[in-house]
Amino acid sequence: MNPLTTPADATSAPETRTLDIAVAVIGGGPAGLMAAEVLQAAGHAVHVLDAMPSVGRKFLLAGKGGLNISHSEPAHLFASRYGSRSAVMEPLLGTFDADALRAWVKGLGVETFVGSSGRIFPTDMKSAPLLRAWLHRLRHPQQGQPVVFHMRHRWTGWDTSGRWLFDSPAGPVAMQARAVVLALGGGSWARLGSDGAWVPHLQARGIDVSPLLASNCGFDVAPAWSPFFAQRFAGQPLKTVALELPCAPGASPWRRKGEMVATATGLEGSLVYAASGPLREALAHDGQAGFLLDLLPDLSVERVRAEISHPRGARSLASHLKSRLRLDGIKSALLHELLPKAVIDDAAALAAAIKALPIRLA
Repeated sequence: MNPLTTPADATSAPETRTLDIAVAVIGGGPAGLMAAEVLQAAGHAVHVLDAMPSVGRKFLLAGKGGLNISHSEPAHLFASRYGSRSAVMEPLLGTFDADALRAWVKGLGVETFVGSSGRIFPTDMKSAPLLRAWLHRLRHPQQGQPVVFHMRHRWTGWDTSGRWLFDSPAGPVAMQARAVVLALGGGSWARLGSDGAWVPHLQARGIDVSPLLASNCGFDVAPAWSPFFAQRFAGQPLKTVALELPCAPGASPWRRKGEMVATATGLEGSLVYAASGPLREALAHDGQAGFLLDLLPDLSVERVRAEISHPRGARSLASHLKSRLRLDGIKSALLHELLPKAVIDDAAALAAAIKALPIRLA
């Protein structure tokens, strides 16, 4: 069977080509490629269609700062990161966990390592070698049929007969397939293909679609930073801090150590991203959200209080904190930004704030 046929009527302008295939995967990101691999291994003839000129474009961008492919934390903790979806995700993750993912990556000829944060990276920290090896295996499998890729094919919905419609450089395409897998991504980066344009197509067919919500995102603070703080410290990292979320009575607090970055309007970075789900939900439910920021997570509050209380003579408080606690720069500025003078002048209150500085978000 020739999968691509052209109607005989040459008077139509432009002509609609017909793609008649067995299994289609719409979306060429990691989810679509993995679906194609599983289907290929099961003996199916698979076609991948994507709107962009090449697959994995967001995946490649993610690797520019070091490709974090997973996390080595215990399975129950890993599953809890999915919030309200944890019960659904946990059994799925049980069939393909972080160790299985590392073995899969190794099968592509790419070694991995666990960083000090527990996150898992390729040894060269890059995504391009992994993607190249993956695509080579899909196109040249040891068994089964090669995956066929159709780039610059943007899904636009269905026609009246139920065929899947695409815009392509050569004109409109109508696809018939025995099975279709949708791996369309979210709405996080339109330039790389994640534009959420598929949502109205599904809604038009009466399919419920959960709203696309921000995740792995930064937040604005409330009240806004002062002009001085915003101009002086936007882009500055807060290194070696800990973030703690409020919790219900009797529940274990959510606390993680890492780093974040100040922006002109708030905070972002890996530690904030890790907490973005519950913070977003709190904002939506209560209209407000916040967390406690530990500026010196490796020291106890008693040690911090003792160092602050140590006689400082003629030194300024800023010099004293820098000398005794190595607390200066943006961390010191954040204290002055958020705390009233009465707290800063009280050793016990200041120590408590350094260990649990309230951050309100808008």
